[in-house]
Amino acid sequence: MTSDNAASRPKGGLAARPTDGGKPVPLDGAAARPGGAAAARRSDGAGSRSADGAGSRATTRRLAEVARKVGVSEATVSRVLNGKPGVSDTTRAAVLTALDVLGYERPTQLRGERARLVGLVLPELGNPIFPALAEVVGGALAQRGFTPVLCTRTAGGLSEADYVEMLLEQQVSGMVFAGGHYMEADAPHEHYLRLLDRRLPAVLVNAAIGELSFPCLATDDVVAVEQAFGHLTSLGHTRIGMVLGPRDHVPSRRKLAAFQAEARRAGLEAGRDTIEHSLFSLEGGQAVATRLVKNGITGIICASDVLALGVLRAVRRLGMSVPEDVSVVGYDDSAFMNCTNPPLTTVRQPIEAIGRTAVTLLVNQIDGGSVTAEELLFEPELVVRGSTGPAKTRN
Repeated sequence: MTSDNAASRPKGGLAARPTDGGKPVPLDGAAARPGGAAAARRSDGAGSRSADGAGSRATTRRLAEVARKVGVSEATVSRVLNGKPGVSDTTRAAVLTALDVLGYERPTQLRGERARLVGLVLPELGNPIFPALAEVVGGALAQRGFTPVLCTRTAGGLSEADYVEMLLEQQVSGMVFAGGHYMEADAPHEHYLRLLDRRLPAVLVNAAIGELSFPCLATDDVVAVEQAFGHLTSLGHTRIGMVLGPRDHVPSRRKLAAFQAEARRAGLEAGRDTIEHSLFSLEGGQAVATRLVKNGITGIICASDVLALGVLRAVRRLGMSVPEDVSVVGYDDSAFMNCTNPPLTTVRQPIEAIGRTAVTLLVNQIDGGSVTAEELLFEPELVVRGSTGPAKTRN
């Protein structure tokens, strides 16, 4: 969500300049020493050339690159790098951020300060909901003067813990996680505990296990299931099934509890032959949907749009039709779900509101303010399209 080295690095500011071993390039030793940057700009018009002239020219180019990025003079960049007075806090922060974005190593005396970088850690980009969230969070961070660093897990690539370690080395100001291991009860969580120990600002998007005390915000899973279930019963469906993520997935557990409560309230069955767990993939949805349809299920609620697409494929391959034989409801309302055949009825997550609130919570922490310890739940919206219809009348 590729097998090359570029895919295993965060797609963002830190990957902007390929560097030795994936580490930032020093802005030459001269820039890290008092007076070094000034020496790097010595004119050789007098006919003398320093022994390290090649290094000085490289440093001059790098100083110019940082200066262009920020829109200030090379002299101003030099003053920041050498800790000289006469530079505003805003300009100083902009120069340091430009160093980080361009992949240059900060001078030693400045490395203890946090960069105005924020790590955005996602599980993948194959599910359209994650790029949508990244766009919102990235835009909101930019408006607040921060640069997002996009980190995505890929098969055989860096793990979530690897990304956390790398972001800590870059002195990021904070991190936003979406769809990470924090919502998997059986996954490793040590890297989150490390962030708590270091008191690094962080925000979790989507339900988390109870042991992590980060600010957390999510779409209300209970309301989402209530909306989907009520829609199917209003269409006359009495054999309703559900396709969920893995058993240790906290949002899926919430959806399952809500589904069972709705079924009891409606006097309908919610046993083993109506509930399936799967990986969040089209193939996983297809595999489990086949069993549900063979069990006589006529309405299927899915824990993601990707799972719902797998259900649509399974129904067709059984020689049946959606919604004539089986109605399908997704979850997310990710991109292009109105372009499927038939267009997918789904529960829309308010991604814009969630993303912007996540940034607000994070920046409040960075600025030293207090944030709520209570989980923030956002109201979803049922979007009715062509994949649901009246239950088929039995002869």
